Amino acid sequence: MLRFMPVGDSQTIGSAGDHTWRHRLWQHLRTAYDGPFTFVGPRETLYDKAADAPVSLAYADPDFPRAHLAGWGEGWLHMAPLIGEAVRAHRADVLLVALGLIDLGFYTNAEQTAENVHRFVAGARAARPRVRMVLLPVIPNIRARQDPDFGAQVALFNDLLAKAAADLDEPRSPLLLASVPPTYDLATDTYDGTHPGPSGERKIAAAFAEAMEQGWGLGGPYAPGLSAPRDRP
Repeated sequence: MLRFMPVGDSQTIGSAGDHTWRHRLWQHLRTAYDGPFTFVGPRETLYDKAADAPVSLAYADPDFPRAHLAGWGEGWLHMAPLIGEAVRAHRADVLLVALGLIDLGFYTNAEQTAENVHRFVAGARAARPRVRMVLLPVIPNIRARQDPDFGAQVALFNDLLAKAAADLDEPRSPLLLASVPPTYDLATDTYDGTHPGPSGERKIAAAFAEAMEQGWGLGGPYAPGLSAPRDRP
């Protein structure tokens, strides 16, 4: 069984009422991937804004394998020390990583964040030498649009992430750089300028799906018509 581990910040963990891009990708893989698979990780919850804590299990689909390694307000800085044990304990085969916005917003500059990317990759490989990884750049967000200095840091980090993916790629533990969704629109794809709504979730899922299909022949092209029974209003 192929074991995927989603790793990310608030855009990945999602909050109560979200379906999350994790769910959208799982729906896609159920149709496009021709073998058994699941999602793994040490955490299962969604973030509950009312409680201001990741304590919600209010998933819309009870069959969804909800495991992940994602946290509201966590970035490369936080995940680099955790990834080795998580990969080892849950025997992850493929890491689906969407991090960076929190780091650049609160903790580290672009160069320091890129250093934590290297630490993360090294930690994952030390735990499982053949682990594969798909890295998503920081996607459009309201702060980058409104703050030119922050926008410049996002652009620089995304360049450094692309370089890291190329430099660290190796045959036994390949890395893929997913593409920023080209039509991602803050007005229609997010509900607050940062966190994805239903269409944004699908576009992020498509970015991961298309990277794996094009890079590894894993799965097929993302089918945009797939959706959960009830979307967030």
